[in-house]
Amino acid sequence: MKAIEILMEEHQVILRVITAMEPASQRLESGKMPATFFVEAAEFIKGFADGCHHKKEEGVLFVAMTAHGVPQQGGPIGVMLAEHEQGRAFTRGMREAALKMIDGETTQAGAVLANARGYTALLRQHIQKEDNVLFPMAVKVIPPQEQEKVVEDFERIEHEETGEGIHEKFLGLAEKLEKAVEG
Repeated sequence: MKAIEILMEEHQVILRVITAMEPASQRLESGKMPATFFVEAAEFIKGFADGCHHKKEEGVLFVAMTAHGVPQQGGPIGVMLAEHEQGRAFTRGMREAALKMIDGETTQAGAVLANARGYTALLRQHIQKEDNVLFPMAVKVIPPQEQEKVVEDFERIEHEETGEGIHEKFLGLAEKLEKAVEG
C-alpha cells in the first residue's frame, strides 16, 4: 500500500533526527552542545513529525481504519493517539527549557535532557509499533479500492494544509541537525 510506504519513509526521516538528538543530549550534558540545537529539533518535530506525518495518520489513515472496523478507543489507534499527545508534551517541554537556557537559565539543561530523551525513547518504540503492527493492520482492513483515496488525501494534506515546500524545508532541517552532531 503506497500510503504506508509514504508513512514509513517519513519514519526514516524522524529516526534520523532522533538519532542526532542522542549524541546532542550527551554533548549538552557536558556543556558542548548549544541549546539552539534542541529548539531546532523541536521545530522539526512540530513541523514535520507532527505537522506533516501525524496529520496524515490522524486525519486520514486512522479515520479510514476506524471506518473499516478498527476501534479508535481501546485499541492500537487509541494507543497511537495517546503517544502522539505524549510526544507533543515532550516536544513542548524540550523547546521551552531550551529557550530558557538560551536566555541564561543553565539550570534548565536537565529539563531539556529529560524531554529530549523521553521523546527519543517514546518515538523509537512508537515507530516500531506502527511499522510492525498498525500499518500491516491498515493494509488488511482498508480495501484496495480505497487505498488510492488515502494517498490522495495524504497529498492534499501535504500541498494544501502544510503548504508547498514545507516537506523539503524539514528535510533540510533534518540534515542540518545530523550535521551538527557529526565529528
